Amino acid sequence: MTTETDMNEINIPNIPQVKIRIEPRTFHFKSPAGTSRGVYTTRKSWLLYATSPLYPDRCGVGECAPLPQLSCDDIPEYEKTLRALCDMVEQQGGIDYGILRPYPSILFGLETALLHLSKGSTLLFDTPFAKGEAPIPVNGLVWMGRHDEMLARMEEKIAQGFRCIKLKIGAINFEEELDLVKRLRDRFGIRELQLRVDANGAFTTDEALYKLELLAQYGIHSIEQPIKPKQWGMMAMLCRESPLPIALDEELIGVNLPDMKRQVLNIIKPAYIVLKPSLHGGMQGVSDWIETARDMGIGSWITSALESNVGLNAIAQLTAHLYGQRITQAQGLGTGLLYTDNTPWQGHEMTIKEGEAWMRTTE
Repeated sequence: MTTETDMNEINIPNIPQVKIRIEPRTFHFKSPAGTSRGVYTTRKSWLLYATSPLYPDRCGVGECAPLPQLSCDDIPEYEKTLRALCDMVEQQGGIDYGILRPYPSILFGLETALLHLSKGSTLLFDTPFAKGEAPIPVNGLVWMGRHDEMLARMEEKIAQGFRCIKLKIGAINFEEELDLVKRLRDRFGIRELQLRVDANGAFTTDEALYKLELLAQYGIHSIEQPIKPKQWGMMAMLCRESPLPIALDEELIGVNLPDMKRQVLNIIKPAYIVLKPSLHGGMQGVSDWIETARDMGIGSWITSALESNVGLNAIAQLTAHLYGQRITQAQGLGTGLLYTDNTPWQGHEMTIKEGEAWMRTTE
């Protein structure tokens, strides 16, 4: 089997005679989720159920959830490819990372299912967070919408106790978005409330620096992906010139080889990178990104990609495992209550209280 550098001990076991069943699911948002790329009302996922005679009374569950028009493995006949790759894992008894690197959402689902099966519990990593003994700080996410809608959502997140708010921007008039930011800052100083914005590549190259300068006057922590990806020279210039720290997100999609990861970060030199296992290489890929960034003095945090509770809980446990006591940034794990028909994950259930994620044991 192909191996990866195991700097953070992501040990996904080989399991003899493993069989994997695929269940397509469509989840329905409680409220439309707006980004600069469009509005989500439903979310397609594929749940994997792994079994083996080695563990006759167990079933491991994982989630494969590519984002439409964004994931590098959002491909025609996704389910057919998923079946073929699951068949390969069945034949080999484990994950071949060399083959699966181009399919991060599939890789993450397989990693979760095999780890769950081998552990015999939804406690995937032995951490204080997974055992309900310590929280993870998280940001409150405010989706795009009309000015009044976003203002009401901001108020709701603050009332819920969040002290880090992330605003999706780039879909409405920029002056209105600036007004939202100003209203927050008028009420809460930098020490009281951390404010992040995510443009999802909405700014044009001509206007980006000007808009970053306007945003920076309000003490914003960072902006994710101000311009569209694959413009390395322009993004590098923005990272040099911007008074507002820049975090890469979409820029990292499809960058799956270790040498290429280092090259991208070395050229662009962002302040932060934002990592999603379903987009950025599964559990092992995210581990590699964190280590590479850390070596270069670049910060990072982990966020979900609109997975159901199966994927979200695995991401939260992975976050606690990879960062340990070094969680200094609010993570993006507050999206678990988006759906009217969410999938329960029996054993360990994540809840959000006062801007922190807690794991509650139900086994």
